[in-house]
Amino acid sequence: MALGYARETAGAHPLAPQIDALTDAGVDPARIYTDASDRSAPSGHRPGMAALLDYARAGDITVVVGIDRLGRTVHEVMEIANQMTGRRIGLRSLREGIDTADPAGAMIVAVLASLAELDDAGPRSDRSTPRTLRGSTSTIGRPRALDADQVARAEQMRARGVSVPKIAQELGVSRATLYRTLAERRSVR
Repeated sequence: MALGYARETAGAHPLAPQIDALTDAGVDPARIYTDASDRSAPSGHRPGMAALLDYARAGDITVVVGIDRLGRTVHEVMEIANQMTGRRIGLRSLREGIDTADPAGAMIVAVLASLAELDDAGPRSDRSTPRTLRGSTSTIGRPRALDADQVARAEQMRARGVSVPKIAQELGVSRATLYRTLAERRSVR
């Protein structure tokens, strides 16, 4: 059974587009678990994730829009991924194309888990700052070529009928980068 999980981040990752992407990927809306952003809740308090893990059985697969939706830090993400792997619950991330049912996807999750373990074991000058997937201290993958303001500007220009090559030139990126970025935005909405 496919189970969906969406986690809201205030101002950056609203629930509605994530839920739409999960249902478009074939997840039954009744099987989508969510956690809304609540700054007053204690850190790590995620009743939606707890309910999903309580419901999930071996052979089920958890679908997320992006691997970063599993947790706020690399450690949280890997802890959840390892827990799912240990219970034989699959994991599929739409944005990164990771699927642990596929040997390559399982290997990617294992490598990420190993890197998170090394990161936890290694010295850090400031242990009070958690490493995050989207934060400023540690990222997974290459940094985005366009920031959110540039993407919004590109979308506005495109809506006015400006050609993609002209927009790409103005923003200083390749046409391929611009096409990919605009396509990603459409798939998450």
